[in-house]
Amino acid sequence: MDENVFVRDYAEGSIPATGVRRRWKNPYMGTWDIGPFDNDHASDFAIDLDEAPAEQHAELIARALNAVMPPDGDTGSRSADPAVAAAAVVAAQLPGGPPTDPISGPGKPVPPLPRELVPLAISALDRVVAADSEVRQLWSESPNGHLWEEEIARLRAVMAAGNSDG
Repeated sequence: MDENVFVRDYAEGSIPATGVRRRWKNPYMGTWDIGPFDNDHASDFAIDLDEAPAEQHAELIARALNAVMPPDGDTGSRSADPAVAAAAVVAAQLPGGPPTDPISGPGKPVPPLPRELVPLAISALDRVVAADSEVRQLWSESPNGHLWEEEIARLRAVMAAGNSDG
């Protein structure tokens, strides 16, 4: 089944929140809320972080962020959801940054990340909410779409403030 159908189904309220931390990868995409880790692709990204050695975390995060960037960036949910999750991990390490989701986010501590990831994360979030973004278009059809965009804006604001701190 098309992954975008699941985003739409969540938006229409037909996919309930489970509240259960998955420790396996699900081949089907599901979205249960508006948060950065509230979908299967982002939760799978968190599992990848947990399974990777700490010294590979920055590389995995950069790869997820770069996946949505032009010229070849994909803004479908398969790439955009992990990019948002990666940005949330970056934001969590900045002053005022929200902690990552304790259920669907990384279950293990993420080591300090290079500051160079902050502007990349900001650019990735900008790309995810751009007018031509596939995932933004899906959320725009949802009654919760404005809440999702507000969540992205909060993450971006934390990073923009953290990026200007030097």
